[in-house]
Amino acid sequence: MKKIFSVAVIGLGAMGMGAAKSCIAAGLDTYGVDLNQTYLDALKAMGAKAVATRAVDFAKELDAVLLLVVNANQVNAVLFGENGLAKHLNKGTAVMISSTISAQDAKDISHKLTGLGLIVLDAPVSGGAAKAAQGEMTVMASGSAEAFEKLKPVLDAVAGKVYNIGEEIGLGATVKIIHQLLAGVHIAAGAEAMALAARAGIPLDLMYDVVTNAAGNSWMFENRMKHVVDGDYTPLSMVDIFVKDLGLVSDTAKSLRFPLHLASTAYSMFTEASNAGYGKEDDSAVIKIFSGIELPKKGGN
Repeated sequence: MKKIFSVAVIGLGAMGMGAAKSCIAAGLDTYGVDLNQTYLDALKAMGAKAVATRAVDFAKELDAVLLLVVNANQVNAVLFGENGLAKHLNKGTAVMISSTISAQDAKDISHKLTGLGLIVLDAPVSGGAAKAAQGEMTVMASGSAEAFEKLKPVLDAVAGKVYNIGEEIGLGATVKIIHQLLAGVHIAAGAEAMALAARAGIPLDLMYDVVTNAAGNSWMFENRMKHVVDGDYTPLSMVDIFVKDLGLVSDTAKSLRFPLHLASTAYSMFTEASNAGYGKEDDSAVIKIFSGIELPKKGGN
């Protein structure tokens, strides 16, 4: 009897939980790993094979690992920290790194993993929690043909679109960073527009309706400014995530000696919001840096 393909999803936040759910729906033996017991219990109830606060417990069962933790420090801690996972995996296990990290970090991590006989795909993702839950994420990946082939069951489960950026590790990370430039600038620009509307006394639900039916709309405006209209800053993606991601954009630009005027301003806006205490709120909370305006409250109060 053929063994069912098994994958551990490490990091069960908004994207990771959706990806894990999609793997279960695709019939993969899915293991969930997170430090949050509530997330683990939720995934177990969805049909996960097993859940734990560390993946070492079932490392030998795995064909693949999908990493959706926050940053490079967390990727390194999971793989190479105390009781790190990498040395416990069977040789030939595929590791799909889907966290947003720098190209250099992707290369460094890949070098260590391949040295242990593991297969690596530099594969950042986009699409938000809803697309992740539907198995419709966009994956921008670079790596060997072997990595793409080995991870095909996972890619089929979680992705609506898979872009093969090339064989060189770091290319996927670079494409994601350029994408995050746009995403961050769009949120910041949307917040600025809605703040101006508030200052001018235009009802924000009306302004939102106009923009989402006109040429100035963007996916980010439509998705994030709805949170502002609802007065609901429950985090799906936090302000601090864009402090990190736009920091990566800035570092990439510096390494290429390339000026990024709008991205630099957006980075300053998100950093200001974080310093003002909004770092753990939804990234649309960047609008709170504007003074002299009244924003909608949750529940219309």
